[in-house]
Amino acid sequence: MDDSKLLSAFQELNRPKPAAKPRPRMVFDVCQPGVVLRAVLFSEAVVAVGALFGPGSWADWLQRLALFSGAVLPAVLAWLVVTCGASPLLARLPAGGQQAVSVALGAPAGLVSCALLTTLGLAGMQPPWLASAGAGTLAAAIMVTALVLRDKGRMPAETAARLAELQARIRPHFLFNSLNSAIALVREDPARAETLLEDLSELFRHALVAKTDAASLAEEVQVARHYLDIEQVRFGDRLRVQWSIDPQAGKARVPALFLQPLVENAVKHGVEPSPTGADVKVTTQRRGSVVVIKVTNTVPAGQGRPGHGVALDNVRDRLRLLHDVQAQFQTALIDGRYQVRIEVPA
Repeated sequence: MDDSKLLSAFQELNRPKPAAKPRPRMVFDVCQPGVVLRAVLFSEAVVAVGALFGPGSWADWLQRLALFSGAVLPAVLAWLVVTCGASPLLARLPAGGQQAVSVALGAPAGLVSCALLTTLGLAGMQPPWLASAGAGTLAAAIMVTALVLRDKGRMPAETAARLAELQARIRPHFLFNSLNSAIALVREDPARAETLLEDLSELFRHALVAKTDAASLAEEVQVARHYLDIEQVRFGDRLRVQWSIDPQAGKARVPALFLQPLVENAVKHGVEPSPTGADVKVTTQRRGSVVVIKVTNTVPAGQGRPGHGVALDNVRDRLRLLHDVQAQFQTALIDGRYQVRIEVPA
């Protein structure tokens, strides 16, 4: 490989990509099942306390609880469904407009509750329309405020996790090892040296260019491929990689820069400590509405040296922030194989 090609490969590391036009984004998300569950439980807790304000026995309280729940829960679910369905339109508004419209939707939701009571003949001679609209608006304001605070609270954790991932990816010894491998190949196999530098360039591009909080699984698989291709040059036959990638799983949303730390862990704890190396397998599979991601590696006798679990904790936290209760993260060591198993919505 001549000097011009080598210089061109290194220049790729610092070549800026065109700034993408930011996509409209909701400042809070009511479409996640975890959010729906918390909203219903919160509403039920308020109803249960409100039902205590009245004379009578526990049977009377249960009767009032059933009555109030039958009126309140449909209203809460109606607000959640309408707000979730309107998210693409609300996302075009500024943050304040999104919150204001969402809070305003609480008023008709409250009127739904009052209408139900009126239909059942339980609202009295003068149905409390105004009070119901006000209560619905207040409840919506509380929910929107909680969701906005939750969204803001996730950003520092997301940034810290991304920086930790970045530091793990651009560790000096990894960079030096990669460059030394490229130098060793320049005379023996120039084409392979050029490929290694291109992989290194793409890896740094993904690590250093600002990303949103989510990416497609297909993009993350490609990043992991670049990393393992680089390490393949370094370890040779000691690193045995197997891919089993389901194209139908590629559109799943995952935290940006989440897969590379997992395969890096597989190399660090499986290949490095073992004189015979290790088998590393990356699997993605779509199963109905769920995508299953597995990273498996053999470990040396005695399980190798224990790690600190920082990368695993970061990935687990970021999955929870992105998908809440819909994400599953499990690790297991069985018969000399360590596996990380992840489930995300398809």
